[in-house]
Amino acid sequence: MQFIDLAVQYQCLKERINNRIQGVLKHGQYIMGPEVEELEEKLANYVGVKHAITCANGTDALTLSLMAMGIEEGDVVFVPTFTFFASAEAVAFSNAKPVFVDSNPDTFNICPKDLEKKINAVKDEGRYRPKAIMAVDLFGLPSDYSEIQRIAKVHSLQIIEDAAQGFGGSIKGGVFDNDRSGSFGDIATTSFFPAKPLGCYGDGGAIFTNDDNYAELIKSYRIHGKGSDKYDNVRIGMNSRLDTLQAAILLEKLSVFPQELLSRNQVAYRYSKALSVRFNTPVVPDGYVSSWAQYTLVAENSKDRDSIIQHLKASEVPSMIYYGTCLHQQTAFSYLEYKEGDFPVAERLAKTVFSLPMHPYMNERDQSKIIATLLGW
Repeated sequence: MQFIDLAVQYQCLKERINNRIQGVLKHGQYIMGPEVEELEEKLANYVGVKHAITCANGTDALTLSLMAMGIEEGDVVFVPTFTFFASAEAVAFSNAKPVFVDSNPDTFNICPKDLEKKINAVKDEGRYRPKAIMAVDLFGLPSDYSEIQRIAKVHSLQIIEDAAQGFGGSIKGGVFDNDRSGSFGDIATTSFFPAKPLGCYGDGGAIFTNDDNYAELIKSYRIHGKGSDKYDNVRIGMNSRLDTLQAAILLEKLSVFPQELLSRNQVAYRYSKALSVRFNTPVVPDGYVSSWAQYTLVAENSKDRDSIIQHLKASEVPSMIYYGTCLHQQTAFSYLEYKEGDFPVAERLAKTVFSLPMHPYMNERDQSKIIATLLGW
C-alpha cells in the first residue's frame, strides 16, 4: 500500500502522458516551449484569474511573489507557524522578518484573531513595517479569506495565498469575486511537487494574479530580470523556469484533475464517516471544498499518536506526520527568540496530528483495511 500512489495514476494516463512527452522530444524546445504557454493559459482559466506564470518550484513561486511586491529588509510578513518551512523561508530569504501566527484548532489554518493580535503588536512596537499576510491553504483547505481580506483591508496589507497544498480547493458564496484557491490573494502561489494534488514528475510551481504589473514583474524576475529579450536585463532576477517536459505532463494531469478532485473528496468522506466515532476528523466549514492534499487526524496526545502510528505500521499501513515541528521552533528561526508556549494551538497540533494515505486512485479494499486497523487500535 502506498501513502500516495503516483504509479497507478501514471498507468491510467500512460498513453496520453507518453504522447505529450514524445511531442516535446519531437520539437525539441525543452525550455519555455509551447506547452508552457498552453499550460499557463489553462491554469489561469481553471483558477479564474488573468495571469498564471509558471516557475521552477513552489518555493521560487513564493520568492518571486515577494520580489514583485517589493518586500525587503525592515518589512514584516505574517506567516502561520504550523506549516512547511518554505513559507517563512521565502520571507527570510527576502531579508524581511517573518512574524508567526497561531492556528485555528479546527481547520489548522492561520487564526484570524491571533493574526490581528500580531499585526497590532508589530504596529505598537514600531520597529518594522507590516507589509503582507501569507495565508497557507494547509492540507488542501482554503484559509478563512473573508476574515483575512477584512483584516488586510483594515491594516493596508497585501495578501499572498500559499496554495501549494490547496490547488483545487474552493469557497462557495460569500464576498469573493471567484471561488477557487489561487484567486484569494493579491498574489497566489502553488507547487507541482509530485505529491501535491496536481503534481508533475519533478519540481514545478506557478503564481496567480489579476494584477498586470505584478505579472510583468514576475515574468521578468523568473528569467534573470529580463527586459525586451533574455540579453536585456533590466533588474536583478533569478533563473526559475518550468521546463517544457513538466508542462507537457501537467497538461494531461490537469485535464483529469476535476475528476481526481471528486475522487479525493469521496475518499475523505468515507474516512470521516467511519472514523468520526473514534477520532478527531478534519473540519471543513460550510461552503468550503478541500483538495485533500492530506487527510489528517488528531490524536488525544503525543503518546497516543506514537501508539497509533506503530499500530498502523504493524499492519503495513503507511502514515506521515505533517508537521512535527512548528516554524517558530526551527533552529533556523532561533534568532527570532520565540519560546515554547507562544503558540499553544500550533504546538499541540504538532504533537498530535498524523496523516493517512490519500490519493484519488485509492481502492475501497485498501481504505477499508486502513479504517479497520484504526478502529482496532
